[in-house]
Amino acid sequence: MKFYFLVVIFISTYLNASNIKLIDEKYANKMLGLTYHKECPVSLDELRIVNVKYLGFDNNIYLGDIIVHKDLAFEVFEIFKELFEISYAIKQIIPIEKYNGDDFASIEADNTSAFNCRKAEGSQKYSKHSYGKAIDLNPLENPYVYSNGTTSHEASQKYLIRKSNDDSIENKAVLTSSSKAVQIFKKYGWKWGGDWKNIKDYQHFQK
Repeated sequence: MKFYFLVVIFISTYLNASNIKLIDEKYANKMLGLTYHKECPVSLDELRIVNVKYLGFDNNIYLGDIIVHKDLAFEVFEIFKELFEISYAIKQIIPIEKYNGDDFASIEADNTSAFNCRKAEGSQKYSKHSYGKAIDLNPLENPYVYSNGTTSHEASQKYLIRKSNDDSIENKAVLTSSSKAVQIFKKYGWKWGGDWKNIKDYQHFQK
């Protein structure tokens, strides 16, 4: 019986490993000067590309790459596996290099992403994204909301009133404290920006 469990663990780890890749020289060149620079608090060796399966807003199945810290790579793979299993839909998952490291442009495209070496909103300190330890999930449906109740993205205005329902797949993507997706992240010890007091960052999960 003990041998059986060891074999199961080994197979599971092997399958997950096939979805997790190092940042090679070719990919590093895509990141340099956009999402990564020499002052970043982590090295490229500390990052991994995690290939995940997700349900799109059109109900089709896609694969996307998300870049995170190596210590969280297997965990992130499992989280997105669970999100897929509960049919939580995601607009798209593309590394933010496609948007030249521009967080605003990535959000406007409703893009789910993780690593981006940048300062935190309204701060001179590096964001958790700069360590590969934060993920923004469906950012238009789950906006960053300032303390005065406003948001910077016009398409997010209708989501300032938080209500998840079955009217559309986009409305199902709205994250609230009772959402299964939020509970999945929390199960793995991630903190949710929707729990913050003065501002709300509903898209944001960090560890």
